[in-house]
Parts: sequence; C-alpha cells; structure tokens
Amino acid sequence: MATKKKSEKVMAENLRPEFAALSGAHAEVLIIGAGINGISIARDLSLQGVNVILVDRADVMTGASAASSHMIHGGIRYLENGEFRLVRESVQERNDLLRTAPHVVKPLRTTVPIFSYFAGTLQAPLRMLNHGKGKRSERGAFLIAIGLMIYESFSRINGSTPRFTFAGKQKAAQELPSLHPDVKCVATYYDASVHEPERLAMDLVSDAVATGHVRVVTYAEAVGSCDGKITLRDGLTGSEIRLSADVVVNASGPLTDLTNDALGKPTEFMGGTKGSHIVVDHPRLHAELAGRELFFENSDGRIVLIYPVKGRVLIGTTDIFADPRQPVVCTEDEVDYFFDLVRYILPGITLDRSQIVFRFSGIRPLPKQDVAAPGFVSRDYRIDQSVLPETEIPLLSVVGGKWTTFRALGEHVTNDVLALLGRPRVVSTLGLPIGGGKNYPSSDRERTIWISRHSRTISPFRVEQLLDRYGTRAAEIVSVLETHGDDALASLPNYSKQEIAFLVELEKAVRLDDVLLRRTSLAFAGELSQERVIEIAEVVARTLNWSPVRKEHEISRAWELLALKHGVVPMNEVAAVVGN
Repeated sequence: MATKKKSEKVMAENLRPEFAALSGAHAEVLIIGAGINGISIARDLSLQGVNVILVDRADVMTGASAASSHMIHGGIRYLENGEFRLVRESVQERNDLLRTAPHVVKPLRTTVPIFSYFAGTLQAPLRMLNHGKGKRSERGAFLIAIGLMIYESFSRINGSTPRFTFAGKQKAAQELPSLHPDVKCVATYYDASVHEPERLAMDLVSDAVATGHVRVVTYAEAVGSCDGKITLRDGLTGSEIRLSADVVVNASGPLTDLTNDALGKPTEFMGGTKGSHIVVDHPRLHAELAGRELFFENSDGRIVLIYPVKGRVLIGTTDIFADPRQPVVCTEDEVDYFFDLVRYILPGITLDRSQIVFRFSGIRPLPKQDVAAPGFVSRDYRIDQSVLPETEIPLLSVVGGKWTTFRALGEHVTNDVLALLGRPRVVSTLGLPIGGGKNYPSSDRERTIWISRHSRTISPFRVEQLLDRYGTRAAEIVSVLETHGDDALASLPNYSKQEIAFLVELEKAVRLDDVLLRRTSLAFAGELSQERVIEIAEVVARTLNWSPVRKEHEISRAWELLALKHGVVPMNEVAAVVGN
C-alpha cells in the first residue's frame, strides 16, 4: 500500500501544463511520432508557416531513431537489392548533411576487408534480379570495385568525400596489424558518421520550435479517434485529452500499424527487423582502427561494422525479423555473435563482457515484404494516404525510411501535406544549415576566431568544449553561463550545473533518463556512476521543481531502465568487479 501511495504521489506531481494545453487545441497538422522522420517533417512544415503539433508516446528519439548505427551513409549494399534510387538519394543527402551539419556529421573512412578477387561476380546480379533469392556468395575485389564506382557516381556533383582506393595485403597488414591473414586486399572509401545523432535531432527540434509554428509534447500517446478528434493519453499521469487537426501524419516508425489501429484504421504496412549494437571500452582496438570503420558482410548476410565513436568502439549490427509489440534488447546470443565477428576479422583482438559499456537495440521501420532474408527488405520509404474513420481528415502513414534520408523524406511528406492544405512551398530545406551547423567554423583559423570572440568571461578551453559539443549553438549556452555562472559538477567537471539546466529547460526534458540518454551521451560512452547520476538528478530536480520523492523515483527508474535495456552498470561497480 505504501508503494502504491508513493507512486500516486510521484505521478500527481507530473501534471503538465504543456499536455493540458493540448485539450481542445487545433492544428493544421498533427504528427504522431517524434523520431528523426517525425522531427524532420515538423521542421519542414514549420518553415512553410504551417501550424504543427508534434507528439510522442515517450521522449523524442526513443524508438528506432535511438538505435541507429551512428552512420550517415548511402547504403552501398542496397545496390545488390536494385535500390538505385534510394542509394542515389542517400549519397546526395549524406553530402548535404556534411555541409549543413558539419558540427555533428563528419567524413568516415571506411575499409572493406576482401578475401578474394573475383568471388560473387556471377551470383550478385542474379540475386539482385531475384531480390535476395539464391545462394549467397562472397564479394570479391572486382565486384566491390564495380559497386564503388557506381556508388561514387551518384555523388560526383558536389561530392564531399575523397575517391575510393585499394590497398594490397602488405599495406593492409601494416595499417591493421590484427587483420585476418587471409585478407587479400582492402578497399577504402568514405561515407559519414554522426557521433551524437540525438544532438542532431535536438537541433532540428530547436530549429522547428524557433519558427513559432510547432508545439512539441512528449509522453503523449495517441490512443483513439472519434468524431474527427484524436485522443491523447499522458504517459505520466494517465489523463486524456482530445484535439483536432486538418491532417494527421503517422510517423511512429515500427509502431505505425499499432498507431493506425488505435486510430481505428487497421493496417499491415510494417515488417521491421531488429538491429542490435554494443559499445566497448577497448583502447587497443580503438587505437588500431585509427578513426576508420571496418565494414563487411558476414557469411549469414548481415552487415558488420566496427568503428570508433567518442573514445569507444561501436560494434554492430544484427538483422532479425521482430515484433514491435515486444520489447527489444541486445541479447547474450547477439553479444556472442559480435565477439565471434571481431575474433574472425581481427584475430589478434580479444574481447570480453567486462569491456561492454553500453548495449542498444531497436526495430527498423521497414515495409512488410516477402523476401528470403531480412537484409533484402527494402530500406526505401513510401507515404500511404487514407482518411480517419468516418471523416474526410487525411491520414498519411510513413512506411520505411532511414536516418540518412530524413530530410528528403520530410520534404516528400511536406509536399504531400501542402498539396492537401492548398498551400505553396516557400522555402527548401536542401542546403539549409541545421542548428549548430549554422556558420560553423570551416578552418582552424575560423575556429580560433570564434572561440576568441566568445571567451569574454568563459575560458577559451571551456568555449571550445562547448563548440565541439553543440556547434555554434554553444553561443546560446555561453550567454547563459556568463549570466548565471558555470559551476562544474563535482563528479563530472566537463559539465556544469547551469549547462545541464539549460538542456533540461530549453530542450524540454521530462524525465531523468531523457538527460542521461538523449540530451547527453553519458550513458552511451559508459560514463555514468552513482555519484554522477545523483548529482545530475539534483540539477534536473531543481530545474523542474521535483520533490525529493520524485527525484528518488527518477533515479531508481533511470538505473532500472539503463540496466534492463542497455546493460549499464555504474562505473564504480565496474571498477570493483574488474579489481576483484
């Protein structure tokens, strides 16, 4: 009984005016789902002056978008699927992001180990024609070279990355001493990575909100539709409100069918696959990679990637058919699979579970297709248009989509919505700088000047730290710190209390894990300890006016979530285990 009363007290504190304000509200467009695609649509529509309400059952970036491989890539392997349109668009979008978001999207040198020269030359075209059917074959150097030539041809105009190269066995062994001795040669080309996808998403949200045309409300789940109105349920209190819209966009990713069911419009669009990753603290592996990604296809058809991110090494990914109604976690079998992959391609490297600092898993929002293997499910997207039951209100369902093409998808949906509303497009998002990428220094000299200009009362070292973390949005934070102080966290000196408070207030964090997982990358990088979580929780509690009961509830909830979903053990506990 005591536990029940405590829970009721905690929830009662969470009555949120931003959720209550949606009661009876009307928007030109209601977007359900605040993953990368929903955010992109909201941003594009807001720039056209369209009034938008964006909601999500959890925080922004908590579903499929939070489980990305941290890559911005064209998808060279999709060529074998015959998805030339998607690859062309992806490469062009990659190049655009390198220009519009240079603070978070960086070129990524990618190396492909090759075990033969001519393997797969005949089988690959047949597999493309038969959409994945037939015997899978290893790809040799000749086939990979053809693929890379096609791949790079898509970015010839305004290309932002160097040309691909090949290196023989001897040179490959010099650069990667632990590489499998049977590797004949390696191909190296360039894609791009986004080390903090959540920060890119937050920039997009900030850009959208800054237009004055978007309201974002998290922990608000669409649970019904009646008489032309949508019912939303507060995920914290359970209370419900109703609102209306001229157009409804379902951008809930792998949950698209479930959302449509809740709206009274049953669909069977989705057939997603589960992808898992691990993040390891392995200085030797990190050093040997030297900033490059190892990228290859395993014998089972799954794509393998190993590359350094934020001082750690990211290893992924799996590709398994999955049910979005079931929770997804990175399993012990998947960990064993990753270890076997590393052992195979880098036999000189040894991994063990004590080196894992973070695990994550998600379901790709892929269309339902009858294919021989998950890897051959299309990564392209489409927009399905219908109407809400017993109304003439258009319902647009986003089916598919990948991180790299979020801008193009947002443009596509926005064009469809504008046509329905009878409104013109007034600005394009192509080439439009994103958040902290606006006026981002493009040279060492420009960087030095920017830092000097903003180091009035804050040290140049601290300004540079903020520039690296937020791009030119750091100027907003510097201004806050100049006014309110910059008191370093005792347990985490590279963050300050005022910086955390800024993220909570301006980026609308609601729960403690919103900060630990999405406003910062502390959990991802394995940098959480009991002391740090408590200290951050105290800042969040003061900012959001939590009671001591609510604060303790959030700390317990955060650790439970981190342990169950991400395998996170506090740093101090890890040290104790290793020491014994």
